[in-house]
Amino acid sequence: MALELLGSFFVALTLGLLVWALRKRFAAVPGWATPVAAGVGLIGTAIWMEYSWFDRVSGALPAQFQVTNAETTASPLRPWTYVAPLVSRFTALDGSKLGRHPERSELIVAPVFGFARWENPQSALMVFDCAAGRRVPLTEGMAIDASGTLTGAEWLVLENPDGLQLAACKEG
Repeated sequence: MALELLGSFFVALTLGLLVWALRKRFAAVPGWATPVAAGVGLIGTAIWMEYSWFDRVSGALPAQFQVTNAETTASPLRPWTYVAPLVSRFTALDGSKLGRHPERSELIVAPVFGFARWENPQSALMVFDCAAGRRVPLTEGMAIDASGTLTGAEWLVLENPDGLQLAACKEG
């Protein structure tokens, strides 16, 4: 966050100095152009950082990660997001670390990572029941016996499988 702020200030300072230098060389450049150029640079850089966040973070993930469930948001404080919504959070599944239940191959354990703008990444192990279209985060005190019966937690049943469920249950 601090580096993004410094980057925004650097762009604003650069544009402000460029217009200031033009004012010294050409008298026709109005005095208000310097602070306006700096403000446009600051706001433009902040908007670019917000919109490029998803591509920068998801692009930096290792190749075995499958990015799923990108959520877009719109805000009245940023009215342009109603025209071009902004990705504010997404999940990623590490496809290289999938584990299957020894007795029930439709039960898969996978590490899942949650990323949100301005928040630290979260991670959890999730158990996916590919046959029944349900999942549950792995927690302390939870157990799945040899027959596949879950104790100590409740399954989250999905009417329509989302990207996370599809990525975990993908054959291959």
